[in-house]
Amino acid sequence: MIDSHCHLADKTFAADLDAIVERAKDAGIERALVILEGGNDEEAAQARRLEQIWPEVRFAVGVHPHQAHQFAGDPDRATTVVRDQIGRTAAARAVGEIGLDYHYDFSPRDVQHAVFRGQVRLARELSLPVVVHTREADEDTIAILREEGAGEVRGVLHCFTGGPSLADAGLALGFFVSLAGIITFPKAAELRETVRRVPLDRLLTETDSPFLAPAPYRGKRNEPAYVARVVETLAALHGIPPADLAARTAANFHTLFRP
Repeated sequence: MIDSHCHLADKTFAADLDAIVERAKDAGIERALVILEGGNDEEAAQARRLEQIWPEVRFAVGVHPHQAHQFAGDPDRATTVVRDQIGRTAAARAVGEIGLDYHYDFSPRDVQHAVFRGQVRLARELSLPVVVHTREADEDTIAILREEGAGEVRGVLHCFTGGPSLADAGLALGFFVSLAGIITFPKAAELRETVRRVPLDRLLTETDSPFLAPAPYRGKRNEPAYVARVVETLAALHGIPPADLAARTAANFHTLFRP
């Protein structure tokens, strides 16, 4: 199994990082893609510590839409920060987490757009996939991926909670669809129905830890070991054994991120 999106460099995990990694390994987690906030020195330091504990981890570096406002005066600087950090991070395999978030609007939308566009162009330049966050901004997110990706950029719609139109648009762009713990929630029946239309060769599994712990761990801090619950739920949806779903999604991860 693979956790294709988690935030193990977050300070939430600083005190017991070794134990978190040990539980992940005991649960059969092969590796994880850890998201790093571009320009965040504390996360970069914890990432270096994490590499020593778990050499199989890989990283994505990006400016999240929530932090885009930090570059309001010079959106191009976000791209420079991410490019430089990727250059210093040997295990970096993607640009992300990047995208648009109109739910919270922590950053002005025009700034979100400029920062997102610049990072998609960077991914084209570096021939790296993108890890995309989209919330209540699906049309604009897909439009920017089409315009700036130019059919060359591949990636993943992470922590997917959208409907059929977003799933279809992402698949048409060659993107993967990643499911987190929300897929296990009792009220997520509509999401589970949408996920049935995603081919097995386009699925990824993630935790987005420390957020969104799956049932029966809701309300607790999430961690990579819990990706097993996502695997079990997706396997049931597709009518295959969990081991087969885990093998398929692990192969998909390797196809996209070339770890």
